[in-house]
Amino acid sequence: MEDEVDRLVAAWRRERPDLDVEPLEVLSRVSRLARHLDRARRIAFAEHALEPWEFDVLTSLRRAGAPYQLSPGQLLTQTLVTSGTMTNRIDRLAKKGLVERLPDPSDRRGVLVRLTAEGRDRADQALAGLLAQERAILVELSSAQRADLAGLLRLLTAPFDNVPAGL
Repeated sequence: MEDEVDRLVAAWRRERPDLDVEPLEVLSRVSRLARHLDRARRIAFAEHALEPWEFDVLTSLRRAGAPYQLSPGQLLTQTLVTSGTMTNRIDRLAKKGLVERLPDPSDRRGVLVRLTAEGRDRADQALAGLLAQERAILVELSSAQRADLAGLLRLLTAPFDNVPAGL
């Protein structure tokens, strides 16, 4: 089975035989797949009236386990945004009734962000929708192929996930 990347690679090999275009065979497919996944995510989230960034914050809180709360700093670490951006996101989610701010009992100056019951329901429903979209993308792969692919992709992504903050 030939895909668009095969055609792109063949054209580059014809036009630039002096270059090794092998990385395109993998990374162009990853890039194309990322665009399809982004589209699937947006569809899944829109069905639950959520933006992708809202899903990221809500599910960070949901994964924390009961009582579904984190400090803004912990949310920054998990969502990879600036503190100003996170403050804005928390404000917007609080206005929608999806999170609430509470005083941090261990730090008089700090706050905790807690998922509301509505926020938990929306996160859970959106996650179920996302998983259905993702299963549809992976339908052509067997369970063993999915496991192999996950392992190979982990080899590529792990070095980026383990970079010290600030680099």
